[in-house]
Amino acid sequence: MVKKFVWPRRQGMLSMLDKVDYTPRLQGEYKSKIRSAMKEEFGYKNDMMIPKLEKIVLNIGCGRAAVKDSKKAKSAQKDLTLISGQQAIITRAKKSIAGFRVREDMPMGAKVTLRGARMYEFMDRLTTVAMPRIRDFRGVSSKSFDGRGNYAFGIKEHIVFPEIDFDKIDEDWGLDVVITTTAKTDAEAKSLLGHFNMPFSN
Repeated sequence: MVKKFVWPRRQGMLSMLDKVDYTPRLQGEYKSKIRSAMKEEFGYKNDMMIPKLEKIVLNIGCGRAAVKDSKKAKSAQKDLTLISGQQAIITRAKKSIAGFRVREDMPMGAKVTLRGARMYEFMDRLTTVAMPRIRDFRGVSSKSFDGRGNYAFGIKEHIVFPEIDFDKIDEDWGLDVVITTTAKTDAEAKSLLGHFNMPFSN
């Protein structure tokens, strides 16, 4: 009998996403309800034409803080790893800019790309847990689509995510979120994200 190789878990913790039989709530909802609703709304002739989430990219730029202290990027990487549930990577400057005291290859922030189950899990936590905790939140703009079905927006304070302990953070970072879909138009992408409970203000 051949034993299946299992990668060692980080910090010895077993995540629900590591279990083979676990399906995130939104992923199951997409297969059971959202796909059929989208097909009925736009009249797709083929199931392969129905838009779906492709990936979610999270980015923290440390800006001036990273120029003054190189450890800030490490702190941002640690916080982004906690938020996403996946190891984030440090982003570095591509070229030197003397006016901003930026040197080539200087650590400037952190980013992570989510796909599959972790993507759906993050989307669920974003819309149901994090966004309701944003101060004076009135929804996100529907004008932030790029014309090709992708959506980008920013969160001013990353502490809205419950994974972040306010007493242990070095700095309150802003977070860029880019949601990439397979939709061909902004209208299709907006409808898809609307089914995922994205709270559009207009």
